[in-house]
Amino acid sequence: MIIPVQGAQAVTRALHVLRAVARTRVIGITLAQLVRETKLNKPTAHRLLLALIAEGMVEQEPDSLRYFVGHECYALGGVANERFGYGRIASDGVARLAQLSGDSAFFSIRSDVFAACVLREDGDYPLKTHVLQPGTRHPLGVGAGSLAILAALNDVEIERCLAVNADVLAIKHPQCSAAMLRELVDITRERGYSINEGLIASGSWGLGAAVYSPKGDVVGAFSIAAVEAHLQKARQQELAPYVIAEARLLEAHLKRLETVRPDNIEARGRTSM
Repeated sequence: MIIPVQGAQAVTRALHVLRAVARTRVIGITLAQLVRETKLNKPTAHRLLLALIAEGMVEQEPDSLRYFVGHECYALGGVANERFGYGRIASDGVARLAQLSGDSAFFSIRSDVFAACVLREDGDYPLKTHVLQPGTRHPLGVGAGSLAILAALNDVEIERCLAVNADVLAIKHPQCSAAMLRELVDITRERGYSINEGLIASGSWGLGAAVYSPKGDVVGAFSIAAVEAHLQKARQQELAPYVIAEARLLEAHLKRLETVRPDNIEARGRTSM
């Protein structure tokens, strides 16, 4: 039996508002845009914004009246980075992939049954795809990085994710049926990397590779997205080894971090006594 948590709906709505603000990055968002984005009524959206501003999670620019993520998000991000250890090496990996490919490169993390984009870097190729931005969340399987994460899970966990996301897939991504995603998982596992051929937006293609923690859990994925003409089969095969290499590099970094965690050091000290 699931016991409802008092105020849970308000927390969920506040997080939806915060994510909508975050997706606009340095551009910011107006109240009217936020209402359209979240489907909340104006008084509710404004009330939640005020609550987030009071906690330092959101800031409003006095001149433009646009809303931006606040300083407290930066502080919490630093704490999260210390725990998960992605940090600079993930940023460097995304930058290298963008520079190498000329296209847009990303790092996404797994958030239960979703993939959340946390880093984006654009290369110098003039035609861009803008489907994925930091703060964007997709059900696992929708998009190259997201598909790479889904394919790296065991079959039982895959079925749980598909079942939990059944409604959102049917409503927001009807082209991504459970049967299709299962087929793409099989192809991804055989190939060793994922390919998205315009399933989210026509003409926007991508490829991705999953990243594992030292314990073998799937933590995220690197990916590259490009316009269709710039990511045909030959180029997919050319770029895939670089995306996979960045995933392995981050895994090695996470493994080194694991060995110097205080609890591991203490454990080694006890066993040596």
